[in-house]
Amino acid sequence: MRIVGLMSGTSVDSIDAALIDIHGQGYDLTIKVLGSNTLDYPEVLRTQILQVCGGKPLSVSTLADLDDQIAQQFAIAAQTLIQTHGKVDLIASHGQTVFHRPCPPATAPVSLAYSVQLGRGALIAWLTGCPTVSNFRAADIAAGGEGAPLVPPVDLALLSHDHHHRCIQNIGGIGNVTVLPPRSAPTAPLGWDTGPGNSLIDIAVHHFSQGTQRFDRDGQWSAQGQICGPLLEIWLSHPYFLQKPPKSTGRETFGWDFFQHCLQQAQPYDLSAADLLATFTELTVVSIVQSYERFLPRFPDHVLVCGGGSRNGYLMARLQQKLPNIPITPTDRAGVPSDLKEAIAFAVLGFWHYQGWTGNLTTVTGAQWPVILGEIAWPRQPPG
Repeated sequence: MRIVGLMSGTSVDSIDAALIDIHGQGYDLTIKVLGSNTLDYPEVLRTQILQVCGGKPLSVSTLADLDDQIAQQFAIAAQTLIQTHGKVDLIASHGQTVFHRPCPPATAPVSLAYSVQLGRGALIAWLTGCPTVSNFRAADIAAGGEGAPLVPPVDLALLSHDHHHRCIQNIGGIGNVTVLPPRSAPTAPLGWDTGPGNSLIDIAVHHFSQGTQRFDRDGQWSAQGQICGPLLEIWLSHPYFLQKPPKSTGRETFGWDFFQHCLQQAQPYDLSAADLLATFTELTVVSIVQSYERFLPRFPDHVLVCGGGSRNGYLMARLQQKLPNIPITPTDRAGVPSDLKEAIAFAVLGFWHYQGWTGNLTTVTGAQWPVILGEIAWPRQPPG
């Protein structure tokens, strides 16, 4: 099948689209990337999305309009690839997460997780004329899982090694890890969100640049600062870091409110903007490393990185310094483009939906049973 995978992460910077040719069944897959593109959100729409992610209330009517506007952007990203590379069989869209609530404690009146992804698949199917799979998290949540992370089973299919233990570390807005034992091992893959990825760094850059910059290109600003160890220890005391997997998180925990709290805690230290950026970057790095130390069955032979953080030279240098005996390389070296890995993953999840193959890992999300992920919307009428 020829499938377009669509993804926009917690950084809310753009929509990644990947067209792949995929063959196989279940985890025995081969893929070839035929094309890709990145579509930036219009600035007004991006601002509105970030405000909603930050908790701004809105009417149901406004929510519907936002849902449609996001779907239109996703459709444009898919159509651009289709116009260049020809007809496709399927579109698979993650949508834009604007709210994620992990499983509440057992004492809560409702025990299911809750997650909202805007950019409805029905409109994407209508605009593109292609069957579209979307709403991937709902079935896992209905089975008692957190609906996240969903990429680890795709990592298992595309990036596991015959003999080596691997960690696949995504550093998007939020960091998440997939723990892959060798293919011959009887142990199941694991995965969880490690904590903030680029979210706090991006917020800090926007704040300190007075809105003129979105991110710290190659970590150049952070590299000019000094890490404040005592402040870092305060931030690392957040209970999420001690919580055992399965677990997931988002901007609700590591977003604007957390950033404002961090600024208040930083006041006694008289730090420059570069110092704070260096310390926020170190929070990402140390939260990843401590997560490995606390929860990995054993340290990996190799760490493969992807996501926007993998292009931050300062962050990568700090991570390698904290894990000096483990090679850290982009997933590109293993045949999966690091910039497109999440979009490719949802293309694969869409393929599994079409095949009727279960797409979640219960050891990762905490679901009680495997389920087929996603809902399909047909363009006006089913083919045939």
